[in-house]
Amino acid sequence: MTTTKDPQEKGAPKVEHERNGLMKRLRRSASATEHNLTSLRNRKSTQNLFDQHGNPIDLRQYRKVLDKDENGNGTKTRYRRTQSVTRAEEISTKEEKQRRAQPGRPIHRPRDSLFSWSSGFTNFTGLVNWGFLLLCIGGLRLGLENLLKYGVRINPLDWFFFISGRNEGEGHNALILSLYSMVHISLCLAVEKGLAMEIIAEGLGIFIQIVNIIVLVCLPVVIIHLKGHAFSLMGASTVCFFYSILFLKIWSYVQTNMWCRQTYYQKNPRERRPSITLAELKNGHLDGGDDDEAIPKLVQYPDNLSYRDLLYFLCAPTLCYELNFPRTSRVRKRFLLKRLLEVIIGVHVVMALFQQWIIPSVRNSLIPFSNMDVALATERLLKLALPNHLVWLCFFYLMFHSFLNAVGELLNFADRNFYCDWWNANNIDTFWRTWNMPVHRWCVRHLYIPVVQMGYSSRQASTIVFLFSAFFHEYLVSVPLQTYKIWAFMGMMGQIPLSAVSKYVERRLGPRMGNIIVWASIILGQPLCIMMYYHDYVVTHYQNSLNGTEYES
Repeated sequence: MTTTKDPQEKGAPKVEHERNGLMKRLRRSASATEHNLTSLRNRKSTQNLFDQHGNPIDLRQYRKVLDKDENGNGTKTRYRRTQSVTRAEEISTKEEKQRRAQPGRPIHRPRDSLFSWSSGFTNFTGLVNWGFLLLCIGGLRLGLENLLKYGVRINPLDWFFFISGRNEGEGHNALILSLYSMVHISLCLAVEKGLAMEIIAEGLGIFIQIVNIIVLVCLPVVIIHLKGHAFSLMGASTVCFFYSILFLKIWSYVQTNMWCRQTYYQKNPRERRPSITLAELKNGHLDGGDDDEAIPKLVQYPDNLSYRDLLYFLCAPTLCYELNFPRTSRVRKRFLLKRLLEVIIGVHVVMALFQQWIIPSVRNSLIPFSNMDVALATERLLKLALPNHLVWLCFFYLMFHSFLNAVGELLNFADRNFYCDWWNANNIDTFWRTWNMPVHRWCVRHLYIPVVQMGYSSRQASTIVFLFSAFFHEYLVSVPLQTYKIWAFMGMMGQIPLSAVSKYVERRLGPRMGNIIVWASIILGQPLCIMMYYHDYVVTHYQNSLNGTEYES
């Protein structure tokens, strides 16, 4: 009579052997503290568990052994191992092969619609082309409507009269006021030399520089307010823009030299350093070591205090002063010629769009805006938005790419990062940090960081930067128009809550919606500001003619 062994009994020696082998491996391990299966079974982490060869032990490989009790029977707790991704893909692949092997020739497979985010489809080039073509057709229709209604208004002779101010103002007051800025420039340089030679005390010198730059920025306001009839609109705008740039550059020049002076005093204490003579100031006063002839010698403080260095900085396409700017080795004539042609053509395009399209739209918005006809004023705003936005884009390319690159090429100025990809900005903060890099760098270097170092928070420093920017936006609009309102100031300060809204939209609805908020603020905010200032300008200067003004629908 033959007896058959129970399969469970047949496999028991094998299970016992595996269990004993595992215990032997663990007991040989120098880091293992568990000496029975119970403690190993309850162990939740495999950290610091190595075999005798130093290899980590993964208890998940021995889960079947650990799930057995001391008698080899299964415990009450059963662990279900999750199917791995690789295994699931393998099963799906085999299932797909079996389906395709069927005689019915299946053509369906699991996939999402292309407009679903889960599809992973990103090539919408055709829709972008469609939108661009639709925008061009809409712009062409508006342009044709403007041409049929107003005729050809483009007259290059009027552009010359407007730019030169021939029919406006008296004499060349804008040119004289611009040349007068050399007084402030010379005073700034003289004070810096006096501070370097210790002729002027540090506190007195800084006070003189502060008064100098405050008078510099206030002078156009006073002169244009008192002698406004003597300035043309273009002349007053040019003077205000020129003095604003000069204010920022001189601020940077004074503050950078102050940093250099502080560092120089630390290296050369007053009690050990002899006086600096004019000859030493001209020829260089710092001790020079053995320099490598292949490396160009850098300018050191106070060797930089000269008219040549200061005038180069004032002409360079930057607002932040350095003793040694990165320089190019040569002037690329073909590149320079392209940029100059772009400047010439771009100026004519901007003037043509302004004369043909923007001026009639702005004039027609006066009465609806004055009567507070919301529906008609909104229609005028939307009608003005397209030409204004086209002019703004042309002006951006003309100024930040063509003109600044041409100036940088002429002066061998190597840093050409005048703008970043502001068109991809997902919130207002990113837009203001990327669209005008010279101003952004100045604000960070000379305003934001010093304010933070004074103990203010980053939010307070950002608010101060926006206040500073809002002042100059109002300065550049109200002073030339002699219409002192606060619309530009409020528009800039409104960027703070708008920034919070755009960040909220970006977090909740995604970066694309945040980018749409940025574009909407640019497209609609600027024409609204133009309409408001034109209305106030006409009311201020032509109030008697306002009641007789007519507009075309």
